[in-house]
Order: sequence, then structure tokens, then C-alpha cells
Amino acid sequence: MKRYFYLLVAGLLLQNLSMGQTVMPLYKTVPNSKQDATYSEKAVMGKDGVTRISKVTNPTITVFRPVKNMDQHTAVIICPGGGYEYLSFSKEGTEIAQTLIKWGITAIVLKYRLPSDAIMKDKSIGPLQDAQRAIQLIRINAKQWNIDPSKIGIMGFSAGGSLAATASTHFDRAVIANVDNISLRPDFSVLAYPVVSMQKDITHMGSRNALLGKNPGPALVNDFSNELQVGAKTPPAFLVQASDDRAVSPENSIKYYEALLKNNVPAELHLYQNGGHGFGQKLPEDQWMNRLKSWMEHNHYLK
Repeated sequence: MKRYFYLLVAGLLLQNLSMGQTVMPLYKTVPNSKQDATYSEKAVMGKDGVTRISKVTNPTITVFRPVKNMDQHTAVIICPGGGYEYLSFSKEGTEIAQTLIKWGITAIVLKYRLPSDAIMKDKSIGPLQDAQRAIQLIRINAKQWNIDPSKIGIMGFSAGGSLAATASTHFDRAVIANVDNISLRPDFSVLAYPVVSMQKDITHMGSRNALLGKNPGPALVNDFSNELQVGAKTPPAFLVQASDDRAVSPENSIKYYEALLKNNVPAELHLYQNGGHGFGQKLPEDQWMNRLKSWMEHNHYLK
């Protein structure tokens, strides 16, 4: 991946910022891929009004820009959930972006590849490649896009939270070409009802099976159990989950939070009594996104 490609797509993006949002490809040539003519992307709107995307082959970012005089020079990459089987693209992607741009944040919805043996040589690293590439692309073009390169965060929901946590703990291990040694570390993370662990007793088995296969070895399980990979350089995190979540155990958030505290990494955890799983930005008890905004202000990601 050459620098001229980064600058080319940056130019194309800047030409279209006036439209409010711009979709652009992550790669010139998608890495770790193989061909399967029967595998094609599908986007379906359910009866609940949520647009879900499956079988992604060409990953993209959709960039939402804030009003110019409100720009906080902060960027957040949003990773929708869906058990690594599909992307809840509207509810946990574009709708979240609309809230963030009102705060002056550049919101970037990541349409990442879902792990698949049909189109990937190694499906366990496919989503992480796309997350690292998004971080790389934004950081390289931060000046042109009016973004502070020290204020690039990643946000994930459910399995998207698994991806965001993996990006936050595996940044020293580049799974994409990175000849210029661009930092792949997010500056902060936001994890909503995340699948943090791959340990059998607390993971979401559907997400684990999709990402690692049905019989992964213990080394692979431990590597993608992000609560075990937290270190002193892991970025600060804001976590939110409902105690009555029956799909993803709250232990995922709790163990990650405890690991952050153990390593003296700033963190905030909100565990609500009710809310279930997949509540997006809406909870019956509270507006948790307002708690997030306060946390971002406290940590100087927002003025």
C-alpha cells in the first residue's frame, strides 16, 4: 500500500465533504483475500427498520463530518455489531454517527469484512486488518481531514466491541502492510455490550465460532481474549452494558475494566440494571451517550 494511494483517496474524500458524508474504500487491493464467485454482499432492512449488511467483500469507511464551526478535531471509528455474521449498520453505525457529529466529532462508520473461510486465507485477522487500516488511513490524512492525530478513537457494539477491543490491545502487531510505521493504536475506545473474551465460560459462542472456528486451540483463544491482552499502553476506555444482558455476559465488560484498572489505564464502566442486549444508543433508564460525552470532555477528547 503506497502513500500515493492514501493521498489519492484523501483528495477524493475532501472533494465530497460538502455532501455531509462520503463512502470510500479501505484498500486498493484487499489483503488476506481469496475469490469466491458465490459470495456477494447483501444489505437488508428488517421489519424493525434496521439495515443489516452481510458478506462484505469490499470494506469501506463512511465519513460523517461535523459542522465546520463545531469541529472538535476528534475522530471516532464506529464498528457495528452482529455476531460477526452481519453488521447492524444503521442502529449501531450511521445513527450513532449522527449523534457524534452533533458533538463536533468526525464519525467514521467502518464496514468491515466478516470472518469467512470462503473469502479469507485467515479469517481470524480479517476484521482486525480492516480496523487497523481505518486507523492508519485516518492518521496519515489527519491534517487534510482536520483531525488531531492524537484524538482518534474506536467504538464498537457487541461483536464490533470485540473488534474495537482487539484493535485496542493488538496495535503493536500489524496485520496490514505498514512500511511507514504509522501508529495503529487508537487513542481511546468506547465499548458497548462488547464481546471482549473468547473464553468459553463468558464469551458469546456465536461470535467466537465465527471468528475462530468451532475448535480453536487455547493459544488462539487466549490471544483474542482481550481482557488477557491489556497492558499499560492499552488506550483509555468507556464501557457500557446492561446487567440483564442475556446474549453477552456483563463479565466481558467487568473483566476488561478490571484489567484496565490493574494496569493503571483510565477507564469508566456503566452497568445498568435493565436494557438487555443491542440497545444501541437508547436505554429505558438513561441517555448513556450523555455519560459518554461527559467522559470525553473529562479526558479532553472534546472541549
